Amino acid sequence: MTLWDKLPKPIFSLAPMEDVTNTVFRRIILSCGRPDVFFTEFTNVDGLYSAGKEQVAKRLQFSKEEKPIVAQIWGIKPENYYKGAKDIVAMGFDGIDINMGCPQSDVIKKGYCAALINNHTLAKEIIQATQEGSNGKIPVSIKTRLGIKRNQREEWIGFLLDQQLAVITIHGRTVAEMSKVPAHWNEIGNVVTMRNKMRSNTLIFGNGDIQNLKEAREKVTQYGVDGIMIGRGIFHNPWLFNENIRPEEKTVHERMTLLLQHIHLFKETWGDTRPFAVLKKYFKIYLSGFEGAGELRVKFMETNTLVEAENLAQHILS
Repeated sequence: MTLWDKLPKPIFSLAPMEDVTNTVFRRIILSCGRPDVFFTEFTNVDGLYSAGKEQVAKRLQFSKEEKPIVAQIWGIKPENYYKGAKDIVAMGFDGIDINMGCPQSDVIKKGYCAALINNHTLAKEIIQATQEGSNGKIPVSIKTRLGIKRNQREEWIGFLLDQQLAVITIHGRTVAEMSKVPAHWNEIGNVVTMRNKMRSNTLIFGNGDIQNLKEAREKVTQYGVDGIMIGRGIFHNPWLFNENIRPEEKTVHERMTLLLQHIHLFKETWGDTRPFAVLKKYFKIYLSGFEGAGELRVKFMETNTLVEAENLAQHILS
């Protein structure tokens, strides 16, 4: 049995997010409330076998308490997907997820990620190389969008459903829509209908605009998905996966303590090897939802080092 067979349905996961879902942040989320599955941040398989491989490999760092965890990868060379899959199995990951949905224009221009929506030949080579590299030891899944400039659900998702994937996660927008319009959950529901008509065993997860587990369960009931992947909602509520906690009741002291924990873990894990600017992405998670949060957030954004941020947090707590 694979990871996806073992987990009870519906499955609620934290989405892979660039420069966000690293091992430090995942452990912070663990202390707030565990999702059913974690995903790594985006990891370029071509970079794993280049001169800069040591920096890229840090994206695959994880601790045992974070399991089950899935490595999310992207790239353009099938041979590197094959090698990457073999290495990911050896590292002890529970699954591999291929990014075929990132909408960034510079990435798409080079043929990566969501560009594969219009390149079925290469997409198939990449999927097969990953499946061969994993050798059935861990499941292979894909995260994607509905299309590039238009809704291509019929041809694109239909193609993916023929690839014997364990899971397909659908972000309910096209590339052109980015996040500027509400997610098309009716189209995610149509994917479930397609899957059922094809009698495929592939699980379908939905993604887009979910802010809490209540909304996630409503979408499961309404659209028949097997799971929900939650991304940006975690920025509004780090306790999102713990239904016993009401974030609006969290005190400034509790939020500041969590931020200080993040700073300490960041320093302990990365030292000076990751830019301090990466940490600044997280300040709004802790510094919101209370009177004076905006002014306090400005003070933290004005810090330039880990020591400065740590001292500021300790001063506020004292």
